[in-house]
Amino acid sequence: MSATGIPADLREALLSAAQTRRLLVASDYDGCVSPLVSRPEDAVPDPASVAAIEAAGSLPETAAAVISGRALSVLAELSGLTAPVTLVGSHGSEFESGFASEITDEHRVLLGRIVDELRSIAADYPGAMVETKPASAVIHVRNATPADAETALRRTRSGPATWPGVEVTEGKAVVELAVIETSKGHALDVLRDRFDADAVIYLGDDVTDEKAFAHLRTDDGDVSIKVGAGETTASYRIEDTDDVATVLEFVTGRRREWLADKA
Repeated sequence: MSATGIPADLREALLSAAQTRRLLVASDYDGCVSPLVSRPEDAVPDPASVAAIEAAGSLPETAAAVISGRALSVLAELSGLTAPVTLVGSHGSEFESGFASEITDEHRVLLGRIVDELRSIAADYPGAMVETKPASAVIHVRNATPADAETALRRTRSGPATWPGVEVTEGKAVVELAVIETSKGHALDVLRDRFDADAVIYLGDDVTDEKAFAHLRTDDGDVSIKVGAGETTASYRIEDTDDVATVLEFVTGRRREWLADKA
């Protein structure tokens, strides 16, 4: 999708957002800035998207952020992104200043139980794996057979996902169990307030991004963009990570032009 190939309605919305006093441009990482891969540790970012979102964050009166389900340290290492792009990990709960909610000793004990149980489940299904984070654990089944994947997820949902104090987040071939509340929507609220943004553009591809879409004020100029197939509450849809780069480049270019004309 070239810049001129952006659907007319999305193009109009992006142009309008690019001409606001203060703009926040934000995106998910996996499936947006980086293509989805079989091994989570191999998720290399698209250089075009990295360049575009860094350029956006460098513009006056413009902020840029990547909000991911990954642990913040892992997100930083994989993406290579630093200031001026703000990174938020653990589905919106982990900022550079720490977690939005305090992690207590009780939380840590519960997390240990979750990790042990998920590892026990994953051990029964070749290809399943468990990822641990500071406040959550994730069972990944993308590399398991369809039957094994479904059984592993069913055992997770009927087992540790039902324990008191466990926050459940469903994604593509994953279930994440956290010991604190997580929400990309709340993270967007924090970033909007921190930057005093008049408009927010957010791109996301996963079920978890629906929480972010739900917090956008589309009637007031925010732009929600779903990447790929699947049901969504987003106002617009693009096909893939190449289109993400195109959108980010388009927004950054139009924003730069508008700021120059205004100056």
